[in-house]
Amino acid sequence: MSQAYFMKYFQYSEMTKNGKIKVYTAMFFAVLFWGFSFVWSKQVLAVYKPVTLIFFRLNLSVFFLFLFGILFHKIQKIKKEDRIKIIIIAFFEPFIYFLGENFGLTRVSSTVASVIISTIPLFSLIAAYFFSKEKMTFTNIIGILFSIAGVFLVILKDGLSFKADFWGVGFMLLAVFGAVVYSLLVLDITRKYNVYSIIAYQNLIGVFLFAPLFFIFEYKDFILIPFSWKAWFPLLELAVFASTIAFMLFTFGIKHLGVTRANTISNLIPVVTALFSFIILGENFSLLNIIGILVVVTGLILSQLKRNKKSVIINEY
Repeated sequence: MSQAYFMKYFQYSEMTKNGKIKVYTAMFFAVLFWGFSFVWSKQVLAVYKPVTLIFFRLNLSVFFLFLFGILFHKIQKIKKEDRIKIIIIAFFEPFIYFLGENFGLTRVSSTVASVIISTIPLFSLIAAYFFSKEKMTFTNIIGILFSIAGVFLVILKDGLSFKADFWGVGFMLLAVFGAVVYSLLVLDITRKYNVYSIIAYQNLIGVFLFAPLFFIFEYKDFILIPFSWKAWFPLLELAVFASTIAFMLFTFGIKHLGVTRANTISNLIPVVTALFSFIILGENFSLLNIIGILVVVTGLILSQLKRNKKSVIINEY
């Protein structure tokens, strides 16, 4: 092997190694920001009502998404024949999804919310099996059963009574429902437009869907609350880090790792949420709850092994 060839091979290996470091660093921060998002939401909800949080989070997110999209030429124009499809997609996510998530967060802990939301890929897999005839392996089925059992361990007390509020869990399951329907509907659109454009437009439509709810039900309460960085700082963090930067980092990860491996890494989000909920919000966990979180993560990983790589699941945390 000549010295020139050796040097060329060595440089290629270094570039590959550096590329992997960049990809996994991007995924690490995406998971970190999304894990934190449930904590930030809890902090905002201590001051403002759910629709107020959603309305301003989407407004700020749309501003940053279109700013970055225009600067880096990521925004594609939606064709006339696809506009109704985008509106229907936006109805399920962000509208139904955020309604369920944020009203649920007013009644359950951020960790419980994160664990339930993390099952979206699992239920999307089940939905894809029934509606798209995607194959499901024995390992996937075991993973699904593991995850469901883990969720019950998280929401139960040591005495096996409900730790989580019944309606709070119901709202979180509504969010899961919205995201699962979204994952089934969005696949066709992803063949025509990049994911960045889809998220930007659906969030823009989400602003218009939430505006009537905000001005009819929560505007009077909002203007009576004095401005406080205690609420607005985590709201900005949600918009900038969770709804914009984390999404771009995760998209970068999907590009280089594929949907399956990227989603597998994102299964660590409930662990991140639990850790920072304990540190920042002072949430307490029993041994049963901790085991439940680990069982959910294990089940989610198993449920995604050997999945069809054509499946597209975009989660908004």
